[in-house]
Amino acid sequence: MELRHIRYLLAVADHGNFTRAAEFLHVSQPTLSQQVRQLERALGVQLLDRSGRAVRLTEAGEAYAQHARLALRDLDAGERAIHDVQDLSRGQLRVAMTPTFTAYFIGPLVHEFHAAYPGVTLTVIETTQDRIEADLLADRLDLGIAFAGAHAAGIESVALFTEHLSLVVGSTHALAGRTKPLPVAQLARFPLALLTRDFATRTYIDAYFEERRSAPSIAVEANSIGALVEFVRRGSLATVLPDAITLAHPDLAPVALAPALPSRTVELLRRGTAYHSAAARAFAAIIHDAAQSD
Repeated sequence: MELRHIRYLLAVADHGNFTRAAEFLHVSQPTLSQQVRQLERALGVQLLDRSGRAVRLTEAGEAYAQHARLALRDLDAGERAIHDVQDLSRGQLRVAMTPTFTAYFIGPLVHEFHAAYPGVTLTVIETTQDRIEADLLADRLDLGIAFAGAHAAGIESVALFTEHLSLVVGSTHALAGRTKPLPVAQLARFPLALLTRDFATRTYIDAYFEERRSAPSIAVEANSIGALVEFVRRGSLATVLPDAITLAHPDLAPVALAPALPSRTVELLRRGTAYHSAAARAFAAIIHDAAQSD
């Protein structure tokens, strides 16, 4: 049994088809089928059900694939550990964050890291908090920036800073220039543009309204902070954004709510049992320094 046998089996399982799996692996279909048969003979059990239109793992195949994926993940981590260059003259780093941090936090970090370690290739991904944790556990990421809360087993978290949220409007909005806090019960008169329910920020906002039995008027949903800023600055819509984003846009104005939107803790996430490369440790140190200086 060789590693390629395992990779071939998992490719067929993921694609549900020998032809597509062979194309993905850049091997011929007969070669792929032969290699999987060799693995089944070596293990003495049928791993794939080939009777239907789609090829599926058998019950034994499901059990084997689960352990095989974990083994490959650890082997890949081991290869990275071997090739990790402690002087950071080269290497790779994979970082993900929830959308709000793309708008105000990650830019300076990437600039500082690249200036210090230009030989390290940095991959930055914007995604949901659930996906960040799943990808950390699957070793598809090295670091994540997200929010405090109940994390998946195996996720290690370190508090960075506190993020404050406010209702935000454009300079021509009816609420612009308001000095008194707006009672949340009155907010229903003003249409909102909010992030979609896929994102942690939206979950946080919805919980605030639910706790106060308020039914906001949600006119627009978007999966981009940049889109929300563009919608709101034109004047007819309001949104909820971190104060740091609002301060960076002179044509946006915060409006206090009564009761106030609660603050939340931003955390650095990583897989607790993973090998942490020199690049990951260096980027984490830059994050900590930036968080403490804010």
